[in-house]
Amino acid sequence: MKKKINSIDIINAVSDACIECACILNKSTYNYIKEAINSERNETAKYVINELISNADIAKQEQIPICQDTGMVLCFVELGINIDLDKPIKDSINKGISKGYIEGYLRKSIVKDPFNRINTNDNTPGIVYIEQNETDILKINIMLKGFGSENMSFVKMLNPSILKDDVTKIISEEICKRAHNACPPIFVGIGIGGTIDFASVLSKKALLRPAGQKNADENYAEMENNILKYVNKSNIGPAGYTGDTTALSVAIEAYPTHIASLPVAVTIQCHAFRHKEIIL
Repeated sequence: MKKKINSIDIINAVSDACIECACILNKSTYNYIKEAINSERNETAKYVINELISNADIAKQEQIPICQDTGMVLCFVELGINIDLDKPIKDSINKGISKGYIEGYLRKSIVKDPFNRINTNDNTPGIVYIEQNETDILKINIMLKGFGSENMSFVKMLNPSILKDDVTKIISEEICKRAHNACPPIFVGIGIGGTIDFASVLSKKALLRPAGQKNADENYAEMENNILKYVNKSNIGPAGYTGDTTALSVAIEAYPTHIASLPVAVTIQCHAFRHKEIIL
């Protein structure tokens, strides 16, 4: 017998998550920023990190957004085939986004068309990716993606004959060109493989891995470590005021790809990394 999940439960869960994400940094992100002070040698950088922590504390206490850009909502859905839904999952998620942004008085930043720029007035639609599995569990990973850092993200279609060390250098150098405009310290998600579009999806999924958790493949774990070291040697620092802490975490997700290409996508996420996992 399939487990029934009503749309109203999804709507309310998504709504609550949007409001919570906008106002409360999840514990792992908060702690990661806080711990950065211990390895930071630059006094100005330490001051900036303390200001970021103070900002997060005030946002939580007063239930106001951490940042004025409350983002575009991305949802990575894991949908068990042993679940019976009474409404399409995307419809329920978008109703939840609308409810959360209206009731939470969050800034509505989504426009109906890239050129007419008319606001939808409820921050919908969100972007929803769905994967199925053989469970009776519905899992929704919600991310509120601000676009200051999103605008600094990039894609490279590289020659498949390129060496791994050269890929590491290309990614690292490109991040350093952009990081100061992305409200550092940043989190970096990297997707390698697939197609140009799927590499971008992978880069977002990489961000959802717990901060600091390395790729299980030692080759990619080494790349993550080398990119993180390179970026933190740039002396860009928190808010671009110099320092050791330009990036907090680098995560790579890889996927099979075509013999003729090597797609690489990099999503840059600012320090206000707002995300939450819902399980129903």
